[in-house]
Amino acid sequence: MATVNLSDYKPLHINDAEDFSIGIVFSEWNDFVTYNLRDAALEILEKEGVKSENIKLFSVPGAFELNYASMQLCKERKFDAVIAIGCVIRGETPHFDFVCDAVAQGIKDCNILTDTPTIFCVLTDDTKEQSIARSGGDLGNKGVEAAATALSMINFKRNLSDKKANIGFGK
Repeated sequence: MATVNLSDYKPLHINDAEDFSIGIVFSEWNDFVTYNLRDAALEILEKEGVKSENIKLFSVPGAFELNYASMQLCKERKFDAVIAIGCVIRGETPHFDFVCDAVAQGIKDCNILTDTPTIFCVLTDDTKEQSIARSGGDLGNKGVEAAATALSMINFKRNLSDKKANIGFGK
């Protein structure tokens, strides 16, 4: 269980963040959580210098649909990163396990099968209270961490490309 505030992050100070293009896919299911995650991610991206017109929002019905939408955005190659935001809360049936596993695997596939970093910002909590605590409550907001991760991965990819160009790899 998380015990630290997820909203505590150190500013990244990435020089060219205003040029970054980021797609955010968020689930409408459990919107009392996902909207908070989305809004926190937006706030951090803009605070770090990403232009609001370079951030595109896409809603999907539930967490399971995040895979399809994220993969489609990755395939378009218009975004430097994609953030997948959702929330699955354990219920009385194994449905929770199937959805959580499928979403984790789908986001992993985006990272392996495409060249676009795809960030997993899907809460998989046992209770509604745990989800609230991680989406703006006592434990901060996981959306902050997702935005910082997206920026770090874009920066990593650009630095890696620059190093390859400097030593003759790629093309």
